[in-house]
Amino acid sequence: MGQTQGRHKSHAKHATLGDDDREPEATAARRRPPTTATAAAMDTFFLSHGSPTLSIDETLPARHFFQSWLPAAVAGPERPRAILMVSGHWETATPAVNVIRGSNDTIYDFYGFPKSMYKLKYPAPGAPDLAMRTKELLEQGGFGPVKEDRSRGLDHGAWVPLMLMYPEADIPVCQLSVQTDRDGTYHYNLGKALAPLRNEGVLILGSGSATHNLRKIGAPDSPVPEWASQFDTWLKDALLSGRYDDVNHFEQKAPYGKMAHPRPDHFYPLHVAMGAAGDESKAEQIHQSWSNATLSYSSYRFTAKN
Repeated sequence: MGQTQGRHKSHAKHATLGDDDREPEATAARRRPPTTATAAAMDTFFLSHGSPTLSIDETLPARHFFQSWLPAAVAGPERPRAILMVSGHWETATPAVNVIRGSNDTIYDFYGFPKSMYKLKYPAPGAPDLAMRTKELLEQGGFGPVKEDRSRGLDHGAWVPLMLMYPEADIPVCQLSVQTDRDGTYHYNLGKALAPLRNEGVLILGSGSATHNLRKIGAPDSPVPEWASQFDTWLKDALLSGRYDDVNHFEQKAPYGKMAHPRPDHFYPLHVAMGAAGDESKAEQIHQSWSNATLSYSSYRFTAKN
């Protein structure tokens, strides 16, 4: 939502207004994930992050859902060793990962919002080992070449939900881009290539929006229009009944597919999360709410078949 306005260095230990401490590089290094397998495979998730005001608006139900992430152990009782975040706000011609040593920058890729939002920091440690492992898996799966970006931090599709989910900013994060000139099936298969990460303590998160038509946004108290409601309902039914191929071809299969997503950037993160859990995974809706009439915050968990 919005255009990239700039890139700012992050100096806080968690998402706060104006804290100036920096986590030592040695501490961040100790948190970088090994690639050895853990006992339990992690679920994957698609998160609808909606408007950037999620970062400050206490009236949004989705904000309270994300804040409940740790207390409710939504991702399970085990702390992830690292997070692979696929955000709809990073588009590249071929896959790219950010290879960050030290803390991730906080990118304010939106404009015209309250000034307090531009003071928020989320300096999660980078995850360079995870970035290289992600590159390895994608290139082995035929999705190369994978670009290494050594300067890009976390866009708001990544840091806004994460600041609510993991407020201490103490879990290493690597970001992966989407390719909007490709289709849903491509991103689903890309997710399949990343499936081994689930056994390596890596939490795979897709961050976008279940509906994303910025030209149709309404007032905060506006009713949800039929096209948005029908698409959101179709998506839930398709996912929960395992019709993943229909979701891969949503533009043809879904009611109001092109209305809900004039551009697919905010939908492809779902396909990656879905693919990483596999064909026979079980989908579960873990949150549903709306803002500004047309922004759905529907979010999903994908659990792989044992």
